[in-house]
Amino acid sequence: MNEKTATIIGVTGLIGTQLYDLLKQDRSFETIRLIVRRPMPKDDPGTEIKLVDFNDAESLLLAIEGSDVVFCTVGTTNKKVKGDNDAYRKVDFDIPVKAARFCKTTGCETLVLVSAVGANKNSGNFYLKLKGEVEVAVREIGLDSVHIMRPSMLLGDRKEFRAGEKIGKALMQATSFLLPSKYKPIHARNVAKAMLAVAEEKKKGFFVYEYNDMKRLLP
Repeated sequence: MNEKTATIIGVTGLIGTQLYDLLKQDRSFETIRLIVRRPMPKDDPGTEIKLVDFNDAESLLLAIEGSDVVFCTVGTTNKKVKGDNDAYRKVDFDIPVKAARFCKTTGCETLVLVSAVGANKNSGNFYLKLKGEVEVAVREIGLDSVHIMRPSMLLGDRKEFRAGEKIGKALMQATSFLLPSKYKPIHARNVAKAMLAVAEEKKKGFFVYEYNDMKRLLP
């Protein structure tokens, strides 16, 4: 076992939940640190729970300090922010970009970040533009090792019910053979497996992974 710390931001989400489960099984890291905004039970002796206020920069900085890799799977939805684009940006832009800056400040070696297929800072779509802006901002920070995952529709069971998404998943699965490979739906656990794989590779540089790239990383 490596005496290293893996930190997850966004552990309660679909990918974050799968990633945490894989880390507990894999044991490549001695400590698994979960950065959360609300209290949650500790279910593993190697896990640390760090309760933070994401609007408080020092709170997040102290939670990241000592990490060897930070996995950022955080994200919100239009429904959760009630259509407020500024609130959306506070979660999907501010948190990952602050995390990247604090990785740089504290000497964390690696950041693995979930973005979205089609991310482009010049997109006319708010969500894809936002994700593209995050990627650009993170790249400009100049970390040694950054890995960006760009999944399309995520498969897997969410804790919350989303009727529209359930219908969309069914349609995409039925017609996935018609889609360009990068737009094919992918199971959240496979995204998490790819994230863990790149973290363990320890490659230096800025890397982007779409559907085929993530599939190639699977055991």
